Amino acid sequence: MSLQLIMLALGIVLVIEGIGPLLFPNRWKAYLKEISNQNQQLLQRLGGGLVTAGIVLLIIFS
Repeated sequence: MSLQLIMLALGIVLVIEGIGPLLFPNRWKAYLKEISNQNQQLLQRLGGGLVTAGIVLLIIFS
C-alpha cells in the first residue's frame, strides 16, 4: 500500500466526516451532546466495531 493511497483514503474520510458539521451544525451539536451522555462501554464497543469493519474493508480491497 503506497503513501499516496493512504493519503487519498484519509482525504476521503475527512471530506465525509466534515459534511455533517458543514451542512447541519445544529443537529451535529445535538448529536455530540447525545453521544457524550452514553455509557463508556457502549462507546468502546461501537469504536471497536468501526475499527474492525475498517480493517476488514482494508483487507478485502487491498
